[in-house]
Amino acid sequence: MTIAEATPDFEADRNDRAFLGHPKGLGYLALVEGCERFSYYSMQTLLVLYMVKYLLLPENAAGVIGLDWVKNFYGLDGQPLASRIFGDYTSLVYLTPIAGGLVADRWLGRRATLILGGLFMALGHFLMAFEGSFLFALLALIVGVGLFKGNIASQVGELYEANDLRRAMAFQIFYIAINVSVIVAPLISGTLGEKIGWHWGFGTAGVVMVAGLILYIYAKPWLPAESRALRAEKAREPKEALTQRDWLRIFAVVLLVPVMAVALLTNQEIFNAYLVWADQHFQLTFFGTTLPTSYMITIDAAASFSMLVAVAGFYVWFGKKWREPDELAKMIIGSVFTIVGGLCLVMAAATQGDGKIGLFWPLMFHLLNSIGFAHILPVSLALFTKLAPKALNATVVGIYYLAFFGANYIVGTVGGWYSSMPTTSFWLFHVATAVVGLVAFILFKLFLAKRLMGEPAAA
Repeated sequence: MTIAEATPDFEADRNDRAFLGHPKGLGYLALVEGCERFSYYSMQTLLVLYMVKYLLLPENAAGVIGLDWVKNFYGLDGQPLASRIFGDYTSLVYLTPIAGGLVADRWLGRRATLILGGLFMALGHFLMAFEGSFLFALLALIVGVGLFKGNIASQVGELYEANDLRRAMAFQIFYIAINVSVIVAPLISGTLGEKIGWHWGFGTAGVVMVAGLILYIYAKPWLPAESRALRAEKAREPKEALTQRDWLRIFAVVLLVPVMAVALLTNQEIFNAYLVWADQHFQLTFFGTTLPTSYMITIDAAASFSMLVAVAGFYVWFGKKWREPDELAKMIIGSVFTIVGGLCLVMAAATQGDGKIGLFWPLMFHLLNSIGFAHILPVSLALFTKLAPKALNATVVGIYYLAFFGANYIVGTVGGWYSSMPTTSFWLFHVATAVVGLVAFILFKLFLAKRLMGEPAAA
């Protein structure tokens, strides 16, 4: 049986343009991913606030199964414990997709693995409705995201032939759905969780996840059919031997992972201690109404999305007049913006006095940090894929996400310092981590860029 015979119906629809000039399956995948990201960011937005303001209070913590063991294991309580739990949860979420890919490739197949992941995620959100099952809910969510996350993105590319020019725009549409979900999730689940009840917020995340799962099952006729013949043919393809330069590039990738982890600390802290600080000290009352603290996440997401578009547009214009900076040069520029953004938080803490902190400095932080984000996050992924030997491209992408695992794990510890460290010193530490990233990127640019990529060492 040929590969074409394995998926005849789908092959006939390769030129489908029913969704904005793209295959109908792209619309379904974008909506499904939007539902999954809505549920994930609803959870991530509420998690630390829920623990600090409710779950870890003595009168509620006693009913959480296994929490005493966790407290004894870490030797922490209160806000530091909340930060540590958050760090472990978000770091493992970036680690388990590696296992999810293996499960799909070796045993269950992509579709079954994704559906199982969606079921685990929905279960995790609904378990959050009960204080006693809190730790089991986190475990279910970690497993669910691992099974789901990588297996949906891989289907987007499979909607197109290798030479189809619509492929790049397809991923942009896919990520627009993600960004919209990040903006909307705090407005809906954050409002319900903080204003009505925590479990309403978590329950909403579960309902939306179930809706996405049902939509994915319904969309089967318009999605890439799995082909065991295709996987077998790829497995039989001869592997290219790695050259000395390939090994040097792999070494550079491995070296960049901890640098990226440190450089991302300020950005990853936004969901952790930053929200606790905002809840305690930001001026969020306007005309007699106090806004939910989770709205700060919507502000950050909107700024990030806007700056991604603005920065991309800027370099299109810049490239017509001058030579556009390469990836490392952009990451250096992004680190400078991250440093200045972090200094805005230092200024907010230093000028607080006895009152609440106005939103000027926090808004400046979100704006400047988002410009830094636009220069570092997508650009660094492009750099990693550029460095990757052809035979190990997917593996290198997996290694790239280890930077997020490391960053979130470190944030779990660093975020716990908020309760015991002067706030100005706390944010100065984050500025210092961005400086470390800046220096490392400069050194990499000066001493390794030309040797690895055949590019000039200077920007």
